[in-house]
Parts: sequence; structure tokens; C-alpha cells
Amino acid sequence: MPEFNPSVSPAVRTTRPDFRAVSVRVFDAVNRVEEPEATAMLRDAIDRIGDGPAWADAHLASWAEAYRAFGAKPNRTPCSAEALRKRVLKQGALPAINAVVDVYNALSLRYAIPVGGEDLRAYAGSPRLIVADGTEPFETSANGEALVENADAGEVVWRDDAGVTCRRWNWRQGPRTRLSENSRDMWFVFERLDPMPMEAAEEAAQTLVAYLRRLAPDLRADVTTLD
Repeated sequence: MPEFNPSVSPAVRTTRPDFRAVSVRVFDAVNRVEEPEATAMLRDAIDRIGDGPAWADAHLASWAEAYRAFGAKPNRTPCSAEALRKRVLKQGALPAINAVVDVYNALSLRYAIPVGGEDLRAYAGSPRLIVADGTEPFETSANGEALVENADAGEVVWRDDAGVTCRRWNWRQGPRTRLSENSRDMWFVFERLDPMPMEAAEEAAQTLVAYLRRLAPDLRADVTTLD
């Protein structure tokens, strides 16, 4: 498999020196359209939405501050963890997507942390977190039609050699690298800012790996810190 080394640019580190992330790669994993344990984990996270860790609100506030720093409006385009939380508080539910996505959404709610899950085989080179110059293409869709738009200059994005994979840090993932029930090699990133303890991000990542091992006991996992 081609070399795969997620990285964070110096420009992003300068903007948020408190940024840390746990990177998880798994190979020969299994995903399913639905799975009882995944359904239960998501339901439990939804039912406990008001019982998060003591630092949860402050952590989400840090993400809102980070978004404002690069010109985004977090009330309109919040970080992924805040978006999930708002949806649950408004609707009382989240739609099931597939087993692995449901589990990492459950962990995002439980730990108040943005979590991304990607299909490794869809990547062109390694992911890197950068400050966009405004020329980076992002494949997305609108009204059921595929389209390509550019990231805004100054926006923090994840990208690979083919273009942007996630806009506004962790706000919206593109369809090219999304996980499906056919995905076998996967990459996850658990992203934290102060005041979230790094130990909590690591615990969330290990909980995901433990779940994936129950579906595929022989999978290979590589867990590292982006710091």
C-alpha cells in the first residue's frame, strides 16, 4: 500500500498550538449496513446527551473559537461534534448510516469530540491538515448533482493529492472518501483542543478499535498521535 502519513501544517499549528489528534488506521476491517451493538451504542449516546464530561461545553467552545479565527461562522457551520449534538437536541435522534459510522458518531457525542472516518483505499497520497489558499478543489453534491467547489482562502481543511477531503477543519466530509459497508481499510482521526484531556481522546480511539476488533478479530490497527 502507498505510504500514508497524516500531517499537520506549521500554519495550523501556529493558529492552534493546542491542537492534538489521535490517528487510527485499520486494515482488513469489517463494516455492516447495521449491527446491534452499533445501534445500541448510538442510542445510548443520544439518551445521555446531557451527561457529557465536565469539559464538554468548554471543548466545543474552543472549536467555535478556532472556526471564527479562520473566518467561519460556527453558528451556521459548526464543527462536526457540535453539529451532531445540535441535531440530537433538536430532533432527539440521528439517522443510522452504517455500523462503523454509527459507532464513531456515538463516540463523538459521548466525548464531545470531532471524529472523522475515511476509506483509506480512496485516498490519493497522505492526508494533511492545511490552511487553504483558495485553489483547492472539493468534490461535493447539491440537489443530488455532483459538483466541485473550492475551499475559501484561509480556511483550515484536510486534503490529499486529489483535493480537499473535509472542509472547515471537520465540518463537511466529501463523498469520495466516505466509509461504506464495502470499506475494509479505514482511517479515523479524533481531534481535540484544550481543555479536552488527551487521555480522553485516546480512550475514545481505543474504544473504536475495540469495537472494530469484535467485528474482525484479525484486523491490524495502528494508533498514533498527531502532535
